[in-house]
Amino acid sequence: MKVVVTGGAGFIGANLCRKLRATDGIDEIVALDDLSTGIKANLDGVPDVDLLVGSILDVDALDEACRGAAAVVHLAARPSVPRSLDDPMASHDANATGTARVLEAARRAGNAHVVVASSSSVYGANPTLPKQEDLTPAPVSPYAASKLATESYALAWARSFGLPVLAFRFFNVFGPLQAANHAYAAVVPAFVAAGLAGTPLTVHGDGTQSRDFTYVGSVASIITDALTQRITYDGPVNLAFGGRATLLELIALIEAELGHPVERAHTEVRKGDVPHSQADPTRLNSLFPGTEPTPLVDGLHATVDWFRNPDSWASTGAPA
Repeated sequence: MKVVVTGGAGFIGANLCRKLRATDGIDEIVALDDLSTGIKANLDGVPDVDLLVGSILDVDALDEACRGAAAVVHLAARPSVPRSLDDPMASHDANATGTARVLEAARRAGNAHVVVASSSSVYGANPTLPKQEDLTPAPVSPYAASKLATESYALAWARSFGLPVLAFRFFNVFGPLQAANHAYAAVVPAFVAAGLAGTPLTVHGDGTQSRDFTYVGSVASIITDALTQRITYDGPVNLAFGGRATLLELIALIEAELGHPVERAHTEVRKGDVPHSQADPTRLNSLFPGTEPTPLVDGLHATVDWFRNPDSWASTGAPA
């Protein structure tokens, strides 16, 4: 079985490649990545993964990657709400147009099974908690709108062309390999890196906003199961487990893991951010019964370990 992972040198993609490499029945893995946010070194220690440097907007690169593929996991995207506010058209091109081109490449490859990554951000201004997939989407940023396009294209290609698809909505995925050294860093790596460096944690708002943090190892396991069992669904599926922690609670857990308190610098709430997010995992549990998510405290422990010694973690060859 050949699997293509777009964005395969990125944080989630490289963790997934590790999991796929350790899975029976998957004998060829191609990571397609333009390295705009992905890093070649993320795949260090992962044997027999073919990294193809190219863009999902490049039809020839897509066809080369997908030739003979049984499945495509489409993770490549231009991430970050703030980044989309700075350059909305770039987010549209990568996340909307790019997805349509991936789906067409999967069709040309013989209707490969496609798993696509959407985002909890599509719920946006809808205040209902927990977030159930049938709620009306209400994107409040270009990034969120582009991710709604991602899943909508996938589900439309399934209905129009019979393409087997599964559209996941990711919720605040975190873990080893997630970069902290750029302006658009996600909250967990930004907090952990600041705590280790002894610099103040930048908290946008009062810290009472909450998220359903999901460890990347759990995400990789679910996607791998989806591929090996060839699971499809005719609507979006939350890929999170219904947990909910405020930023202040997250900071307390990080302090406990580091063994010392951390300073905090509160700033204004960022445009495009939503106050609370929590998944309803009912649909996920029905498709993947018996799945046990990694607890937040265990995921933070693995993440801090990686920040302290990334080379040692890479040599293990699989997410914790």
